[in-house]
Amino acid sequence: MLDASLKTQLKSYLERLVSPIELVVYADASAKSQELQELVHEIAELSVQISVREDSDAAMRKPAFAVNRVGDSASNRVVFAGIPLGHEFTSLVLALLQVSGYAPKVDADVMAQIRALPGGLHFETFISLSCHNCPDVVQSLNLMAVLNPGITSTMIDGALFQDEVSEKQIMAVPSVRLNGEAFGQGRMTLEEILARVDTGAAARAAQKLDAKEDFDLLVVGGGPAGASAAIYAARKGIRTGVVAERFGGQVLDTMAIENFISVHETDGPKLAAGLEQHVRSYDVDIMNMQRAVALKAGGNAGDAVEITLASGATLRSRTVVIATGARWREMNVPGEKEYRGRGVAYCPHCDGPLFKGKRVAVIGGGNSGVEAAIDLAGVVAHVTLIEFDSRLRADAVLQDKLHSLPNVTVILSALTTEVHGDGRKMNGLSYRDRSSDVLHRLDLDGVFVQIGLLPNTDWLKGSLALSPRGEIEVDARGQTSVPGVFAAGDATTVPFKQIIIAMGEGAKASLSAFDHLIRISVPAAAVQASAA
Repeated sequence: MLDASLKTQLKSYLERLVSPIELVVYADASAKSQELQELVHEIAELSVQISVREDSDAAMRKPAFAVNRVGDSASNRVVFAGIPLGHEFTSLVLALLQVSGYAPKVDADVMAQIRALPGGLHFETFISLSCHNCPDVVQSLNLMAVLNPGITSTMIDGALFQDEVSEKQIMAVPSVRLNGEAFGQGRMTLEEILARVDTGAAARAAQKLDAKEDFDLLVVGGGPAGASAAIYAARKGIRTGVVAERFGGQVLDTMAIENFISVHETDGPKLAAGLEQHVRSYDVDIMNMQRAVALKAGGNAGDAVEITLASGATLRSRTVVIATGARWREMNVPGEKEYRGRGVAYCPHCDGPLFKGKRVAVIGGGNSGVEAAIDLAGVVAHVTLIEFDSRLRADAVLQDKLHSLPNVTVILSALTTEVHGDGRKMNGLSYRDRSSDVLHRLDLDGVFVQIGLLPNTDWLKGSLALSPRGEIEVDARGQTSVPGVFAAGDATTVPFKQIIIAMGEGAKASLSAFDHLIRISVPAAAVQASAA
């Protein structure tokens, strides 16, 4: 199961085990159970601290295994139902270490919050091994189970337990259930999960935010532009803060990144982790999981700008850099919202494996749409790509690959008009042929929407100048229509929405904000005397 190189790496990690652990295996006669048993025994051979025990508990999913600390009375708190390779291999390694007693890299306050939670919280996370968002959720819930004996966490490979996926209508991953009921779907951080189970957390956080001193520069947004702005500001030695709905932004939903200069190839989650690590290496106050809802500028030059958050808290800063990025554009047709997560999806890498052997559509003929269709064609029975324009807009090499696939149909000049379903999940969509005006219906199990981006600027309407497309209007220095407020990245009118461009614009906006701070700090009389 594990090659020699991976075994060597894993063995070095397992040297950090603090106390003995036991892997309890639940298997049947299936081939997957044999694979899981092989994996578990290979792991056990790498450390004298690990033992293996077989168990025939009929109530447990098979194949599965639990990671237990020897002597711990609360067993089976961390369970893997399936073979945690691919993106989930890191989740397995962390579980082995943390169950043994290895200290997690989490703030002491967060660990105390987890330990204080009431018991009886049993989480199940349905994942796909190709999902790059799933490990964060699995690792967060596993950590909670390790720290609190009243919490359990079970990872379930949806591709392996298809009957259960169908029965529970799991059509997007990660999908989390708590005590048998739907809890959450999509990427969630540890802080987000805690906020949902600890009802008093939001109010406590709002009080702390309200009490913060004014910043010199406050960055709103934690993507590439925001991270760059924060680093450049912190290096100037000024009081810098970052408030973000989720640090990393849309990069977290990006899989392959091959055009980031000097880095031949990486992926979104890895790049986002690097951004956060770099920002945290400076004296920057990061306030994650906080959504900005209003901006209020002072009446005079030098007055603080106020940023109101969804929690009700207000932050004040002498200058602000807005870098709230963009989000996936929706079709805005009947049925889309009703069946989101129940057939309507936006991430082919994450949710594609759940549609194995089924018929799906991709909306959009740009690079992202064609790439999605190519990826899905290797998993599903058939892909129909629907494009509004009379031609595909993707790169020629992608189009050539798409047209070479036998299970792909391309429909041009088509306007999607409605998503259909039976109340539980989607079962088709309608589109209008723009050439003939004829309405058609396709019977489908899923649809992946890939039609571009919308700037996250709704909260700024009426506060500063926006373009007709909702982008923040900025000049060559990143200055907005409000003095002291700058902007950068995909939320602005700067053309070409690329990670490397966003980073450069973030640095420029930050330097412009610093220059603004210098100028407003000089008394007006001194400025006049200098001019004379």
